[in-house]
Amino acid sequence: MLTDKNALIIFQKNKVKGKVKTRLAATVGEENALNVFKFLVDHTYAISFDTNAKKFLFFSDFIETSNATTSDFMRMIQQGSGLGERMSNAFQYVFNAGFTKVIIIGTDCYEINASIINEAFDLLNTNKFVIGPAVDGGYYLLGMTKNTPNIFENKHWSTDTVYEDTLTDFKNSGATYTKLVVLSDIDTEADLRELKNLLAVHLIPG
Repeated sequence: MLTDKNALIIFQKNKVKGKVKTRLAATVGEENALNVFKFLVDHTYAISFDTNAKKFLFFSDFIETSNATTSDFMRMIQQGSGLGERMSNAFQYVFNAGFTKVIIIGTDCYEINASIINEAFDLLNTNKFVIGPAVDGGYYLLGMTKNTPNIFENKHWSTDTVYEDTLTDFKNSGATYTKLVVLSDIDTEADLRELKNLLAVHLIPG
C-alpha cells in the first residue's frame, strides 16, 4: 500500500550515447554501453512500481517524457554543481514537499529490488539513516528522515571511499543508522560478466 509520507528519488543520467556508462563503453563501445544503461533504467523503473512510495525522477540534464510507464512519476532536473550538491538539493526539494522518509537510488544496480527498498523505508521508522553498500565501495541506496547536507560534502565520488566516509559522517552525527545487504553496481564489462546468470550479460557480444 502506498504510504503518503514515503518518497523514492531515482537519480538518472539522460539516455545519451557517449554520456552514460563511460567505463563500460571503453571496452564494449558506446552503443552497447547505451543499451546496457537503458536496460538498467528500465529495470529500475520496473522495481519501483512495487515500492511503497511516491516516485520522483531526477534527470541529469533534461526531462525525458517518452516512457509512458512512468507517467505518474514526478519529473525534475537535478540542480547543483556536483553529485553531492545535486543529491542534497533533491532531498531538500522532496522533504519540502512534505515527505518524511526519503530514499534515493541510482540506475546502476541490477540486484536491487522492491523488497529491499520497502525494507529500507521500514527501517527509517527507527533510524535516521539507512544505507545500501555497494561492492565497489560506494552505495546503491541512501535514505533519511531529514535532509543532512554535510553527508554529501567532502566526498570523492565514484571512488571506493564513499561508503566508509558516509558511515563516518553518520557516526559523527550521533544519529541512528542501519545498513542493508551489500550489492553490486554495473559500471564495467567485468561487473556485467560477473552477473552471467542475469539477462544483462546478453546485452553485449561474447
